[in-house]
Amino acid sequence: MNAVPPNSASLIAALAGVLSDGGLLTEPQDLARYSRDWSGDHFGRPLAVARPSSVEEMSALMRYCHAERIPVVPQGGLTGLVGAAVAADGDEVVVSLERMNRIRSISPIDFAVVVEAGCILEDAKRAAEESDCILPITFGAQGSCRIGGNVATNAGGFNVLRYGMTRDLVLGLEVVLADGRIWNGLKVLRKDNRGYDLKQVFIGSEGTLGIVTAAALKLFPRPTQIETALVGLRSVEDAMALYARARRDCSDLLTAFELILRGGIEITMREGKDFPEPLGKPYPAYVLIEVSGGGLINLKDMLLSFLAGVENLVEDGVVASTRAQAERLWLYREIMVERQGRGGRYLRTDVSVPISKLADFVTDALFELGRARPDALPVTYGHVGDGNIHLNVVPPQGMKAEAIEHLFEQAEAEIFAVVDRYGGSISAEHGIGRVKQRAFLDRIDPVTLDLAAGIKDAFDPCHILSNGRILASASALDYR
Repeated sequence: MNAVPPNSASLIAALAGVLSDGGLLTEPQDLARYSRDWSGDHFGRPLAVARPSSVEEMSALMRYCHAERIPVVPQGGLTGLVGAAVAADGDEVVVSLERMNRIRSISPIDFAVVVEAGCILEDAKRAAEESDCILPITFGAQGSCRIGGNVATNAGGFNVLRYGMTRDLVLGLEVVLADGRIWNGLKVLRKDNRGYDLKQVFIGSEGTLGIVTAAALKLFPRPTQIETALVGLRSVEDAMALYARARRDCSDLLTAFELILRGGIEITMREGKDFPEPLGKPYPAYVLIEVSGGGLINLKDMLLSFLAGVENLVEDGVVASTRAQAERLWLYREIMVERQGRGGRYLRTDVSVPISKLADFVTDALFELGRARPDALPVTYGHVGDGNIHLNVVPPQGMKAEAIEHLFEQAEAEIFAVVDRYGGSISAEHGIGRVKQRAFLDRIDPVTLDLAAGIKDAFDPCHILSNGRILASASALDYR
């Protein structure tokens, strides 16, 4: 069996010529791990996998691909959920950043770290901690996702409430453009008002405008105190009232405020080993609260005092007395996310609405979903402090594949229709990729689409970079 089609032999030889030893993979057994993302739902075998080890190699690679109109898709840790980094089957060269993984510099005075795009997020966070700082991007996939992917997707996570999205943490970028030119915007300046802020164009662009090769990111002082509580409430409305109080009473020390409806807790109890009822008896809604900081404030006393003042909202709760207990409380959420599909497929939605409308949105969305598909199991949780809710849908056990597809289409349409009514977004943090493209293009206004297409044409006129992600596909052959 040929590793690549016979007419691709000259292409493979040319690609290998611009990369150092081990920089090009073509054998089927080597391509397998670059062919499917973390979800398992999206598959595409690349024509080859290019693994440059420096920005100079990346530049040479892209110069050749641009000249020959070879379509490429940059790839980080494959933890995305919208199919953006998986190759179109047999038609694209994957450009993996995995060999560009160095931490170039770290400064606890600038509170900045400069890392290459292939650096695993957890490694960058560990390096920050060794300098008594934190890199606050935090989510479940941090042990395998890579910094370039975090930037390209504008990753969110648990700490957006306090620190913002990845966009808010980027000080500068180094980017290889579609034609191989290197844009060096890799600065650690906190204030720089010289014209257009070009780095923002690449953040969240999902690899469609350029390949991020390094990033300068903000760091913050490492907290000396972290306090965590899990509380039970009567409703999502009470959870939002609690959030409003916490945002004011705990101020900027409030790091996370995570909502989990009862169904999610039941998944953890069913799937996790030795996870009993967390608060003794069930409640319709739960909130994980985390505060962190340093200095002279006693955060334990502050959190306990806050909770004592909201007894009209909180039915019951537990405050972790050790870090191990805090981590166990967080596991109620993390196991739910990992096991909600019981090893099978489920619909992931990632929506946002104005924070003030979140409770009404959840009520209406669950009602419409239950009316249209009473056979589906909704799993609802989210980052309350930024209005981001994951309303996922698990099909009944034993349902056939064709029926599951119909269920997912109908459920997503119902949920997105409610999102539209509330003036929300169909993608709060996962991006568009290929999975959300149709829904995105159905909702985009003509002026926004025209501007977006103009940006794509300016940065990638031959449409070789992640073609068919976010915007509609355009054939690179049209530009020969």
